[in-house]
Amino acid sequence: QVQLVESGGGLVQAGGSLRLSCAASGRTFGTYAMGWFRQAPGKEREFAAAISWSGTRYYAASVKGRFTISRDNAKNTVYLQMNSLKPEDTAVYSCAADFDPPSPVIATIQQGDYDYWGQGTQVTVSS
Repeated sequence: QVQLVESGGGLVQAGGSLRLSCAASGRTFGTYAMGWFRQAPGKEREFAAAISWSGTRYYAASVKGRFTISRDNAKNTVYLQMNSLKPEDTAVYSCAADFDPPSPVIATIQQGDYDYWGQGTQVTVSS
């Protein structure tokens, strides 16, 4: 089993920044991909960003240019640096791990491909 624990959420004004972290523990071996997804109130969970084991990055159009995903494989931790935050970025942000990606250089943006999920951390952006 793998446990994912997010941290770094909070309340920030529009235009501000936050950095989310997600630490993985347990059976964390293999070339797994990591992703960040978010769910706004009254909406379905959606893809935000993903990163392959080797560091290939993927972003949703709504966050590209403002968010940066990164990872430290030695620490089994993935990060999401969020800049120029907007009120529409308000959501619960969850990290996820995919332990069976097609390749170490590929990460999927499909929620169903992820095997493990964290509990989520709230991000609230005030206008």
